[in-house]
Amino acid sequence: MAIKWSAVKVSEAIDEVEAQVILADQFIAEAKTKAEAAKRISNLPQYMEQRINRVIDQLERMENIKSAITSVREDIPDGAIEEERANLRHGTTQSLI
Repeated sequence: MAIKWSAVKVSEAIDEVEAQVILADQFIAEAKTKAEAAKRISNLPQYMEQRINRVIDQLERMENIKSAITSVREDIPDGAIEEERANLRHGTTQSLI
């Protein structure tokens, strides 16, 4: 059964999202390193360390985007992209029925 949405467009869009995430990876890792260094500031009160730990936790949670991207790709039905590309190569015709 053919899907009514474009698997190719979804795939291309998620490729673009992943490309941006890859660009952000280095910056996120650097931010985490700097936050870890901030925790080592002398005489840092515990409440500030807790806030910095929250920042670090949120930075680590950003890693979840990679698994979300994988989930989108896995939910595209098998063969849908190839079928759609083949149809686009050969043109499309409307059903008379």
